[in-house]
Amino acid sequence: MTEELFREDSYLKSCKAKVLSAGPEGVVLDRTVFYPTGGGQPGDSGTMKSAAGDVAIADTVKGEGGILHVLEEGAALPAAGDEVEVTLDWDRRYLHMRTHTALHLLCSVVDGGVTGGQIGAGKGRLDFDIPGERPEKEALTEALNAVIAGDHPVSLSWITDAELEANPDLVRTMSVKPPMGSGKVRMVKIGDVDYQPCGGTHVRSTAEIGRIQVGKIENKGKQNRRINISLVD
Repeated sequence: MTEELFREDSYLKSCKAKVLSAGPEGVVLDRTVFYPTGGGQPGDSGTMKSAAGDVAIADTVKGEGGILHVLEEGAALPAAGDEVEVTLDWDRRYLHMRTHTALHLLCSVVDGGVTGGQIGAGKGRLDFDIPGERPEKEALTEALNAVIAGDHPVSLSWITDAELEANPDLVRTMSVKPPMGSGKVRMVKIGDVDYQPCGGTHVRSTAEIGRIQVGKIENKGKQNRRINISLVD
């Protein structure tokens, strides 16, 4: 299986690794800084340098044998056992980190369970189960930017599966449950503002997010409200 270096440090931009396997579906490494698609966050892209040459990594996804680095079409594959170096498209990843952290803050200012979401490079959205009137976007924008300006630290910790089961209110997502079964669950804490399980990548402080704008707030069902946000800075 692949050692997931991004789980402990989202700011690692590259790493050297050994190829465990390589095929049409992708290249599995013994360690990586590349985040695989999951939890609404897209997989990373970037480059792989090996004896076979420099090639583009078009996408990163989860596979049975580990994390699959999907190479550009027609790229020469490295061989199992080869030493390679992988480097992120950092600008794209950092936009994901800022957007993902902003969506956690959106959870803190909207009263309702999350029914879905999507993270993009500079924009994202969450769907909330909100009875009654939908929120007002100007007020939400002001509230979010006030929290962001508070420069709250973002930290990581781990709790056991049993601790999460004993505290179900920590889980904000109604449709997607955090990964369990390994004995521990990764938690993301934003100052005293938000605390929830999450496997994605985040910035170190809310100030890094920059100003955001709440866009459309759409009705997607009787109580389902889709709230779109985008980075301004």
